[in-house]
Amino acid sequence: MWAWLAHDLRFYRHQRGLSGDSVAKLINCARSSLSRLENGEAKLDEGQAAALDERWQTGGHFGTILWYARLGHDPNWIKQHLDIEAGASVIKVFEALVVPGLLQTPEYAYELIAAGGRPDIDEVLERRMARQAILAREDPPVLWVLLTESVLDWPVGDADVMRKQLAYLLEVSERPNVGIRVVPRSARAYYGLDGSFKIMTGPSGDVAYTESPGGGRLVPSAAEAQSYVLRYDRIGQKALPEDLSRDLIKKVMEATE
Repeated sequence: MWAWLAHDLRFYRHQRGLSGDSVAKLINCARSSLSRLENGEAKLDEGQAAALDERWQTGGHFGTILWYARLGHDPNWIKQHLDIEAGASVIKVFEALVVPGLLQTPEYAYELIAAGGRPDIDEVLERRMARQAILAREDPPVLWVLLTESVLDWPVGDADVMRKQLAYLLEVSERPNVGIRVVPRSARAYYGLDGSFKIMTGPSGDVAYTESPGGGRLVPSAAEAQSYVLRYDRIGQKALPEDLSRDLIKKVMEATE
């Protein structure tokens, strides 16, 4: 579907005898960006599709293809996800099952990857640890994390692995750009039971990401991404304050000794 969208962008432009500069101006992008769109290296957004449909009177052709394209699984989702994550200024994560990848210790990450049956454990582990470099750069993103209490006391590896992981959560929670809050079991049924997700805010606005076995899903649609922002806020209403969250993490960590 994305390839079809790229093809039709070029086809409709040529059919109308339009220059790349004129179409780039129409959809409010640089000429080089239009070339990337036509080559399938970049993707039309909702505003650009709407501008094309209106000016060219296509009957909603580009908007319709865009809608269906976003429904499908994108084989490049991993690279896109990591690129957006690396360029984000604010990252909000809700995790119901495990410690988020950006905050995993090598030992904890190894146990998770091994449990998933991956044959290339060391390679996957290296990539996961490399992602954490964004937290050590001079201008790190703001990272807000909501965890369920189950993340803290579900054993991954042995007691030593969990102790180190929980200690690391306490350590990073003291950084000025990191906030960690825990949703206690006393919250009972709440919005987070639908599953884990993250919201990455960058130059192009908010992009949500949800993960599933075999492939994740990026949500670049502004309207749909906003629904995740609202969901994150609703979950946050059930979470403990940061100081009480640290106390709970410390309590669970001490119980592993």
